[in-house]
Amino acid sequence: MSGADFWSNNSQAQTISKEASSYEKILNLLHTLENELNDLKELLSLSKEEEDVLSDISEQVKSFEKKLEDLEEESFYSGEYDDLNAMISINAGAGGVDANDWAQILYRMYTRYFDDNNMDYTIEELSTAEEAGIKSVAITVNSFRAYATLESERGVHRLVRISPFDSNKRRHTSFAGVDVIPLIENSNEVEIKDDELRIDVYRSSGAGGQHVNTTDSAVRITHLPTGLVVACQAERSQLQNKTRALELLKTKIALKEKEDKMQELNSIRGDQVEAGWGHQIRSYVMQPYQQVKDSRTNTEVGNIQAVLDGEINIFIKDYLKWRRQGLND
Repeated sequence: MSGADFWSNNSQAQTISKEASSYEKILNLLHTLENELNDLKELLSLSKEEEDVLSDISEQVKSFEKKLEDLEEESFYSGEYDDLNAMISINAGAGGVDANDWAQILYRMYTRYFDDNNMDYTIEELSTAEEAGIKSVAITVNSFRAYATLESERGVHRLVRISPFDSNKRRHTSFAGVDVIPLIENSNEVEIKDDELRIDVYRSSGAGGQHVNTTDSAVRITHLPTGLVVACQAERSQLQNKTRALELLKTKIALKEKEDKMQELNSIRGDQVEAGWGHQIRSYVMQPYQQVKDSRTNTEVGNIQAVLDGEINIFIKDYLKWRRQGLND
């Protein structure tokens, strides 16, 4: 980083700077813990002669334990893409109008979480449903370790409640699928030929300024060889949305190539069970009792409204612990 030409490649320099900052945080924590441990040893020696030192020791031990927890949290982030920005998408599943409404509730939950944790995000594409709720939404999140933070949310989310759309007030179960992908920074190395693309333009829906629903500024791109689809309506102009959609498509193609290689390796290793898309990862029950339970970590929270208001850190942290245990095994 001290080299004269370090910033000649701005993208690479930023990546290295982030990595260096992560290492620096760990080293600083270790240095602080070492100093505090030496201080505690001295205080323990003094406590044999002066009893009033014991209260000081108690406070220092609490401080030491807190820093030790911070250091342990750093060990959660060992995945290849953990430090990267991410895209999270929500799609209504089975359950009709209730599922569309459930997708919108999840959309609100995540944006509240982003706001509360100072995570920058952009709504790339939003498709509203006819009667209520949304069909789908795609959000890019620009924040250090956004992918590691949100990976826990990938999978099927299940809601059980008395349906507000049922005149007979019956209990309904509805589903929404959440997908999370890392935004790979060197995805521009992926080459895409023009004849491999189908580009559709349409009118934006939802928030987006005065041009929404007045011009065909939204762009949907289909990569014909893989069937991958991306859509963007975050920008006002069609050209800007096309450029942004192409960047997202390159990321998805790069990820698919890596996943295909992993599947090939897994076929050699044999079948492996993995929590992911198509597996119910979390249930949100409003009636006959209130509870949110993660099926992977068995983490339970009784205050469902707090969770739906964005308080999901307990699920994220417990998932990272669970993931780390799986990697160690």
